[in-house]
Amino acid sequence: MEGTGSSGGAASSVVADWSLVFWTLCAVILPVLITLWCSFQRSRRQVLIRDIFRKSKHDWHYTDLFGQPSYCCVCAQHILQGAFCNCCGLRVSEGCLKKADQLFLCKEIMMRSNGGAHSSMPHHWIRGNVPLCSCCMICKQQCGTQPKLCDYRCVWCQYTVHDECMMDCLKTEECTFGEFKDLIIPPYYLSTINQMRKDKRTNYEKVVPYCRKHWMPVIILANTRSGNNMGETLLGEFKILLNPVQVFDLSKIAPAKALHLCTLLPCNAVRVLVCGGDGTVGWVLDAIDEMKIKGQERYIPQVAILPLGTGNDLSNTLGWGAGYAGEVPVEQILRNVMEADGIKLDRWKVQVTNKGYYNLRKPKVFTMNNYFSIGPDALMALNFHAHREKTPSLFSSRIINKAVYFFYGTKDCLVQECKDLNKKVELELDGERIELPNLEGIIVLNIGYWGGGCRLWEGMGDEPYPLARHDDGLLEVVGVHGSFHCAQIQVKLANPVRLGQAHTVRLILKSSKMPMQVDGEPWAQGPCTVTITHKTHALMLYHSGEQTDDDASSMSEQDHMREQTDEDV
Repeated sequence: MEGTGSSGGAASSVVADWSLVFWTLCAVILPVLITLWCSFQRSRRQVLIRDIFRKSKHDWHYTDLFGQPSYCCVCAQHILQGAFCNCCGLRVSEGCLKKADQLFLCKEIMMRSNGGAHSSMPHHWIRGNVPLCSCCMICKQQCGTQPKLCDYRCVWCQYTVHDECMMDCLKTEECTFGEFKDLIIPPYYLSTINQMRKDKRTNYEKVVPYCRKHWMPVIILANTRSGNNMGETLLGEFKILLNPVQVFDLSKIAPAKALHLCTLLPCNAVRVLVCGGDGTVGWVLDAIDEMKIKGQERYIPQVAILPLGTGNDLSNTLGWGAGYAGEVPVEQILRNVMEADGIKLDRWKVQVTNKGYYNLRKPKVFTMNNYFSIGPDALMALNFHAHREKTPSLFSSRIINKAVYFFYGTKDCLVQECKDLNKKVELELDGERIELPNLEGIIVLNIGYWGGGCRLWEGMGDEPYPLARHDDGLLEVVGVHGSFHCAQIQVKLANPVRLGQAHTVRLILKSSKMPMQVDGEPWAQGPCTVTITHKTHALMLYHSGEQTDDDASSMSEQDHMREQTDEDV
């Protein structure tokens, strides 16, 4: 009996042990299987969503959290996440995505031809998710106040209408394109141009009356990789307000191809808004120079700037501000573009010829819009670029970028890598040799601002100095004693060493290797001759709406500049 009892106890113990093992395995394996299954379903769902996005005529983008209360345009349910169209503004839940693609048309960039010419088009109404604080065009009361899918918005003129105010006549009424009618390229214009191209006719000016009298179509060129990475958001906001065909992502299409649209628009009427840093602006201006070479001078656009870079000195000089972080609505930016005045900007050719008897390489040639420098500020830019190339993910913020510049500037104050520059270089202004004092850097300026917002040529403003303009064919040449001297100038505690103004600047680096930069693009340069000569003019837009204390002293100068431009025109 005892043996039987002990064997039964042993058997139950084994069963208990196996039971423990089984449930332990279940506890470990089951969550893993559930996780794998969820991961598989999620990846499968993402593939299906991407497939719908790829085939759709809508410009769908997926978001995990909408920035304002949103309702699905298909099932009318409240949604926290889902897809939205960057062009027409539709918002749908993930499950209704395919159905929304079938039910709703997106903005048509070109009207479908039915054999006749068009000079108007009806409203394109979308129900629900109207902008906050929008008013009904019929009763003038606020729209979108109810917590449900309600009210209508026209994707072209942006007018909103209450559900109860919507009448049959509004559905067929001609769309006026709203506040920005003078900036929008209407779909019927493009369909007419397309038909003319098929008929091999190029007199596009005759199509302008189909649009409106004071038409100044705008082209948006946004660099999504600039500065604070706001380009992607801006692309969507501009596509909502304008014809999507007017909005280009420079990370996907080169400026030269985007500017081909200018040749299909009225002569001397197009305005271009460049969203990016000074480097992006230079890239676009180079593409415009190519248009001149091709004989397309009459299609040359005027250029405005929305500053997304780090320094933004050219933007600051032209009145567009030192940096954009979303504080101004996109609608106001378009108003500023409409109201801006046209001016000219000098562009300069910088030729760097290496020294040496056996040098067979061609001279390096750059185009300068802002400034050329040799010395401590070029060294800071060179160190910054080397650091950014190693870890580009760290440099997505304008504040971080400026902090890194500050670090390298402080380091140079201690090390003084560019000292005794006056013994290493010779400077000629319009062929006349300049005797240099003890310097660490030389800066050649074309514009008023330098170093992220400093008016270098003016300095403290307590000494008389010749006026500096960016359309007079003259360059301003200054010297600095080092990084600490640069910092003093930026906070108006010191003046630069003004070396003079000239139409042609020649700098000879006799020995050693020195850092140089043109418009923030740095490199290390050995013995060479640098020659800076006038290249051409660029047509820019000047915004006079925002003026700082530093700008007040140069207001009369800018007014004179615009008067001179008007006389030239």
